[in-house]
Amino acid sequence: MSEWMQLLDGWPEPLIRAGQVVLILLLAWLAQRLLSRGISRLGQRYSLLPPEVLLALRGFLRWLIIGSALMLVLERLGVSATVLWTALTGFTAVAAVAFFAIWSVLSNMFCALLIFTMGPFRLGDTVEVIESADKPGVKGRVLSINLFYTTLEDVSEEAAGALLQVPNSLFFQKSVRRWR
Repeated sequence: MSEWMQLLDGWPEPLIRAGQVVLILLLAWLAQRLLSRGISRLGQRYSLLPPEVLLALRGFLRWLIIGSALMLVLERLGVSATVLWTALTGFTAVAAVAFFAIWSVLSNMFCALLIFTMGPFRLGDTVEVIESADKPGVKGRVLSINLFYTTLEDVSEEAAGALLQVPNSLFFQKSVRRWR
C-alpha cells in the first residue's frame, strides 16, 4: 500500500494542470461554436450584412478565441506572462509596420466592406467612374464585387463585353454615376 502511495505522490499536480488545459480547450471550442451559430442565426434572421462579411466576422472571432485559449494554455504550462506580453507587443509592432506596407490592399478591403454595407451600387447596376469633367471614365455593368476589385462588363461600343477590374478604393476617390 505504501508503495502505491509513493508512486502516486507526484501525480496530482500534473493531472490537475492537464485537466485545466483540457477545460480551457473545451470552453474555447464551446464559445467558438456558440458565437459562430449565433452570428449565423442573426445573419439569417435580420439580413443586415452580406454573407461574406458574416464569414469574415466568424473567422475573426474564431482566431481571437483560439489565440486567447493558446495564451491561457501556455500560462497554465508555466510560460511567464511577461514573456507572453513581450512576444505579443513585438508581434503587434511588426504587424503595425506591415499594415503601413500593405495600406493599399487594406484600403481596397475596407472599401469592399463599405460597398457591401452601404450599397452605393449592386450587382447588375451600370456604373461609371468619372475621371474629370472633360474625360469619360470607366463604365460598365457590375458583374461581381470581391475584397479587392469590382468586376465590370464594358458597355462601350468599341470594347463591348470586355471585363474591367476596378479597385474598390477608386469608387470612393472619384465620382460615380449609377444606372439601375
